[in-house]
Amino acid sequence: MDDTLFKTGLEQRKATLGAEYVEKNLAAADDFTRPFQEAMTAWCWGFGWGDETIDPKTRSMMNLTMIGALGKMHEWEIHCKGALNNGVSKQEIRAIVHVIGIYCGVPQALECFRVARKVLTEAGEL
Repeated sequence: MDDTLFKTGLEQRKATLGAEYVEKNLAAADDFTRPFQEAMTAWCWGFGWGDETIDPKTRSMMNLTMIGALGKMHEWEIHCKGALNNGVSKQEIRAIVHVIGIYCGVPQALECFRVARKVLTEAGEL
């Protein structure tokens, strides 16, 4: 594994998802899951998020759209929190959910709104 990508990824991951969340995930990794955690940190967060061509706010908005389209709601919740950390507003989250509803269907938009409401309430935005 590229140590530079891992270090960059760790910084990006903590900046978006929060240091406590990331450290908890890494500490919970065992011999079975640690290689994936390390590779994901280097590849997704170091290579992907470490590319400064797209700023973190835009990348968070893209991620919410893609993860919402896939219906991966546990990850959507995590990235919704991260999007707030990266400066995505409540209004922008709502607009993203509207797009998800248009292209992926009303039931998926309703799921996204349900999770967004929880995240925004916890963040004091609602």
